[in-house]
Amino acid sequence: MTSGQNLKRAVGAALLAALLSTQALAVPTVSVVAVPNPAVVGTPLAVDVLIAGVADLFGYQFSLAFNPAVLQVTSTSEGAFLPTAGATLFDGGTVNNALGTLTLAFGTLTGPVPGANGGGVLSRINFSVAQAGSSSFTFSDVILLDSSLGTITAQVNNGMLTAVPEPASVALFALGLAGLAAWRQRKAA
Repeated sequence: MTSGQNLKRAVGAALLAALLSTQALAVPTVSVVAVPNPAVVGTPLAVDVLIAGVADLFGYQFSLAFNPAVLQVTSTSEGAFLPTAGATLFDGGTVNNALGTLTLAFGTLTGPVPGANGGGVLSRINFSVAQAGSSSFTFSDVILLDSSLGTITAQVNNGMLTAVPEPASVALFALGLAGLAAWRQRKAA
């Protein structure tokens, strides 16, 4: 082999090693998705807490803040992701609808099993939409653990929701405005 070929192989091997180490250092992401968004006042809203790009997830916890004037928690449930790796223990956290907080929701695998890999829904939070407005979803207390109970570093993406009046309310409001306009026109004549 010539020195030029050796140099090409060495550069190729270095690039491949750099690419593989970059992929190995990918940071998992915890995020929140509200469906539907925008939400309609008076209707239920499902908010999923998602994980993406995780390896060996054994357990997690999080707290979530929201606007209590716009949203009220009605229930929490375990998502489908963690149970793919085995039996789990789940607690939907403590809800305070007056303050707009869901505190210390958690899920964990039980027994000596490897953690879950990939991504999916960790938890679902069901809300009722109380009034029009907007609400951020802000995470705190986020902890992810691997099967040796070591901490997994993650990126956290907070979310936002817009709540709009129900269509019937908008139609009634528009009808009321039209009636007011007709009354003023008749009064002026």
